[in-house]
Amino acid sequence: MNGTTDNLSSLAAAVLQPGFVGTTRPPDWVRRWLGDGLGGVVLFARNVVDTEQVTALTDAMRAERPDVLVAIDEEAGDVTRLESRLGSSRPGNLALGAVDDPELTEAVARDLGAELAAAGITLNYAPDADVNANPDNPVIGVRSFGSDPALVARHTAAWVRGLQAAGVAACAKHFPGHGDTSVDSHLDVPRIAVSRARLDACELPPFRAAIDAGVQAVMTGHLLVPAIDEEWPATLSRRVLTDLLREELGFQGVVVTDAIEMRAVADRYGFAGATVRALVAGADAICIGGEHADEVDALRARDAIVDAVLAGVLPEERLVEAAKRVGLLAAWSSAARAQREAWTSPGPDGSPLGLAAARRAIRVTEGSDPAALPLTGPAHVVEFEPLRNIAIGAETPWGVGEPLAALLPGTTCVRLAVEDLAGDGTPPSGVLAGAAGRALVLVVRDLHRHDWMTAAVRHLLAARPDAVVVELGVPSTVTGRVHLASYGATRAAGRAVAEVLAGRS
Repeated sequence: MNGTTDNLSSLAAAVLQPGFVGTTRPPDWVRRWLGDGLGGVVLFARNVVDTEQVTALTDAMRAERPDVLVAIDEEAGDVTRLESRLGSSRPGNLALGAVDDPELTEAVARDLGAELAAAGITLNYAPDADVNANPDNPVIGVRSFGSDPALVARHTAAWVRGLQAAGVAACAKHFPGHGDTSVDSHLDVPRIAVSRARLDACELPPFRAAIDAGVQAVMTGHLLVPAIDEEWPATLSRRVLTDLLREELGFQGVVVTDAIEMRAVADRYGFAGATVRALVAGADAICIGGEHADEVDALRARDAIVDAVLAGVLPEERLVEAAKRVGLLAAWSSAARAQREAWTSPGPDGSPLGLAAARRAIRVTEGSDPAALPLTGPAHVVEFEPLRNIAIGAETPWGVGEPLAALLPGTTCVRLAVEDLAGDGTPPSGVLAGAAGRALVLVVRDLHRHDWMTAAVRHLLAARPDAVVVELGVPSTVTGRVHLASYGATRAAGRAVAEVLAGRS
């Protein structure tokens, strides 16, 4: 044992990426830790008001440590932190996959990267490189470029190139692939029960493409993949992180965990136990995500790492290696920041390129009645609100009613959740009364995954077969006389749908 306790504490801090609460200045404990070796922090929606405010926040952290990694989980699309208060002004992955223009994907990622870089962000936990092989997936869905591995691979590579060209490190996730599951790893351990041949053909190609594109980081998934390791979830598996990702795929960058407090690993191995085991397996950085945001949890993780080294559970050279990789990423980020181009804020409407891309993604399903569009007057919009997973967050607004009302004055909107319906899915009588003499627009998200929503839509279409159905999620179920798909519920998608409905596209 060569390291002193103080040195081990500094090394342990170097591999942590904790979150915190605050928008105007980093908490005193974060400032103190930055001086003591903290390698990075991660920002969430709770830390964001606007780009200018985030810039001031990151500047304050760099005053303590100039090369600190500042990470964010900004996929654009439905998962947005930078625009969580308004909704993303850029389309997400599924919309970009629907367009299938890698040059557009690269341009959108570079556009996003420029904004992140201007705000002082140096590491983005994106792109999502999962192949959405299971349409019932409750946590990936529109976050994926699609269900075809080759399509997902080419757009993952394009997204990596675009983001990193703007000076922000990309992080492909969730290795080795979260797409073929019906379980959300925030809640439990998904089991990817496929053969190794199937992994090679479906789940792994996007990650190979990301590595070939020079991705700086890869995020682990809290997934059990028996074809590789029957015992340990990927985040905690040496066979997955070292044997497969490092040795077989040749990845040399930073391996960062998904949030280590997620129940898929924390419930079974404990917060501290999962932290240590991830490092033993080959992870380099531990994300302490949105649910743990104070010094107590950072201390628990740091002390667990130090104790593991002192006990011989975690080899000191493994911790040194991990800290070194984090330092190399920080050096890359500092150099990239010095070379980044100037960025000009597009204003309150967000990214013009993002809106143009969202417009290209809108699809009026083949077989729809062309005479039904555009709408000729005010509409009544019914938006169905499913429960949202933690990754998307409950704070981000979405919908078609508001942008459509701006184009067709007098348009009204009501939002329904499962508790608003009768047991057989019948909507309140006032829903149809509000649509009297108006076009009826039914807005759904992942209709195929929600029986209550399907029943309600069936009731309304029986009474109003002329209703327009708008799908803002994965368009696996097509119904109605007219069906539109936006491949995402972003602010840009809502506006693009409204333009099609109103004949302004």
